[in-house]
Amino acid sequence: MTTATKLTLARIALIPVFLVILYWDFPGARWSALLVFIIASVTDTLDGYVARHYHQVSNVGKFLDPLADKILVAAAMCYLVGCGKMWAWVLAAVLLREFAVSGLRLVAVEQGQVIAAAWSGKVKTAATMVCICFMLVFDFPWLTILCQIVILGTTLYSGVEYFIKNKTVFVGKP
Repeated sequence: MTTATKLTLARIALIPVFLVILYWDFPGARWSALLVFIIASVTDTLDGYVARHYHQVSNVGKFLDPLADKILVAAAMCYLVGCGKMWAWVLAAVLLREFAVSGLRLVAVEQGQVIAAAWSGKVKTAATMVCICFMLVFDFPWLTILCQIVILGTTLYSGVEYFIKNKTVFVGKP
C-alpha cells in the first residue's frame, strides 16, 4: 500500500473521530473537531502531492481520494444542517452537483474518456473546507450566510463548468 493511499485512509478514519468529538459536546469540542477537520483536509492536499511527486498514483487512490473528500464534507455539512447553521437546500445543491459530476464521469468512461479534476473543482473543495471551518467555530449569522453563499457559488460554478467543458460526452454513441 502506497503512502498516498495510507494518507487517504487516514482521512477516512478521521471522519468518525471528527463526528464523535462534535456530538460529544464537551468544553472545547468545536475547537477539537476543527483541528481534526483541518488535519483531515490537509491530508487531501498532501496525498495528492505524494501520489504525483513519488509516482504513487493508483486506481485505489483515484477511487478513494475523491470519495474521502465527499464523505468528509458531507459529514460536516450534515452536522451543520442538524445544528441549524446551514440550510438543508445548500447541502442538497452540493450533493446534487456531486452526483451529477459523478454521473457525467461514468458516462464518459463508457465512451473511453476520462474527465480529469478541473481547477474550479479544486477551488470549490478548498473554499468549502475553509467555510466549514469558520461555520464550525463561529456563531456569527452574517458569516454563516456568507460561507453558504461561497459554498453554493463555487459548487454551482464548478458543476456547470464540468458539464460545459464535457458536453461532447452527451453527443457520443447512443
